[in-house]
Amino acid sequence: MLTECGPGGFELQACAQLAHRTRLNRQLEQGPVRTWFEIVQASTTEQQRPPGMTDRSHQAQETVEPSASFEPYLQLVRSVLPRATSVALYDAAGRLQWTTDGTAGPDLHDLIENALQAGSPEGPGQMRLLEGGLPVYLCWLRDDREQLMAVVVVVCRASGDPDSEARGFSIAHALLRPVLECLRRELLSRTAIEGLSRAVKSRDRDLELLLGNGTADQPASDGGDELKGILLQAIEQVGASTAALIVPDKSIALLRSKDSKSKSRKDTQLVARAHRQLLSLAQIRHGPVIINKLAPDSAMGILPYKILSCALRSTVGKTIGVLALFREDFGELFTERDARLTGILARKAVGIIEISYDALCGLYNRPAFERRLWLVVPATRGLRHWTALYIDLDRLHIINDGFGMHVGDSVLGKLGELIRLRLPPGALAARISGDRFAVALPTELDTAAQFAEALREGAEQLGASHDGSRLDVSLSIGVAPLDTDAGELMHSLAAAETACKAAKDRGRNRVEVYESGDASLVRRFTDIKVLGQLR
Repeated sequence: MLTECGPGGFELQACAQLAHRTRLNRQLEQGPVRTWFEIVQASTTEQQRPPGMTDRSHQAQETVEPSASFEPYLQLVRSVLPRATSVALYDAAGRLQWTTDGTAGPDLHDLIENALQAGSPEGPGQMRLLEGGLPVYLCWLRDDREQLMAVVVVVCRASGDPDSEARGFSIAHALLRPVLECLRRELLSRTAIEGLSRAVKSRDRDLELLLGNGTADQPASDGGDELKGILLQAIEQVGASTAALIVPDKSIALLRSKDSKSKSRKDTQLVARAHRQLLSLAQIRHGPVIINKLAPDSAMGILPYKILSCALRSTVGKTIGVLALFREDFGELFTERDARLTGILARKAVGIIEISYDALCGLYNRPAFERRLWLVVPATRGLRHWTALYIDLDRLHIINDGFGMHVGDSVLGKLGELIRLRLPPGALAARISGDRFAVALPTELDTAAQFAEALREGAEQLGASHDGSRLDVSLSIGVAPLDTDAGELMHSLAAAETACKAAKDRGRNRVEVYESGDASLVRRFTDIKVLGQLR
């Protein structure tokens, strides 16, 4: 439409129209492709936006789905309305989705925009006139909830009779109603099919996540690495900025962040502030819990984060810890799908923990300890010395016979906790058989002997009165350099085991350090190695 607007006005208006057509053509030819499901979802969002607000991120997305051609509907429209010259399809936000002309002029675009901004469209539609008296029929298409989902625009030739044009919409709509209903049902079907396809793809990703092991670029080889892989998957698949896994009874406290894939002071402080409340929440709520906005009086205080936590529940139904994911406050909201994925990751974490950790003591079991040991030790060869501790809980059978197996199990659990709490960074510990434990320390022999003596003294404090009798709890500990060249765990611990047996022979409740100059220890060590070879 050209209007007089001062000297040079016609030229400026024509340039504006040309620029608008060029922009629309470029959008139609090069714009990102959207499915009808995305169009309907975006339109619903646009309808919920307050009047006067526009979404700038979508202003340049007036695109056409190439595979979603509506060409047959043009033929149907022309068969019932021979005066029709072109047909266009707009979404509920006024964005062009398809047109028979390949583009739409600014006058038609402005007409649609004005019609939608006038208020919530009521009735079946309306008729507008373009420059030159061209009638344009705007037909509203609604979904089953009566929400506007699309606008069908039919441009016709002028009949030359103003009175006829004025009453023509009701007649035109009556003729077009079967075509419009077919189009409406097709759009709804496409939306349903595309939504189902998205759901299936989402389930496929969930299945891949459930069956996957660690990350693609770094497959996990032991429980510790697999749990780290769980956190990396949470960051990558769920979109968390920080992920934490806390299992107090196993002394597991792992933390990863999106930026560094490792700990940071900020993240550590975050988890330190929130972990008690999250563990308490896990005891109450066994499924995933979404906290997209913390209450002002929350026990966690004011945290600029959204939180998604899920309890870690063992196979017997006991809550053993929590998997917590964090997003910055300005990030996207956590969704039900995020909660479902987090639940899958939590179950994977529980499976890894139950396979790799001793249920009674919370330490590594023997297979996991051996795997972990042969991953860590070779990586530090030449950089540090490793020392082995072989620990035997003295006279456990007497406690079991005198007070019951449950009391013996309680002592084993307390000993496991004692070892966990005193274990220095980088050290490994495991329960390798009923009353025997192994510890690998990245220290010199003298430092390891001091650690063993402190452990022995701590074990003496575990004895408690039971039915009027005090439990006699003591440890015999052997300390020796870890044989990093041995192919099997027991061969690596042979020297420490030799020293442990010497400690038991020399009165129990003591620490013995393997010395190559001690003839009895050397002879016992040789016997153990020969016995191992015979086995």
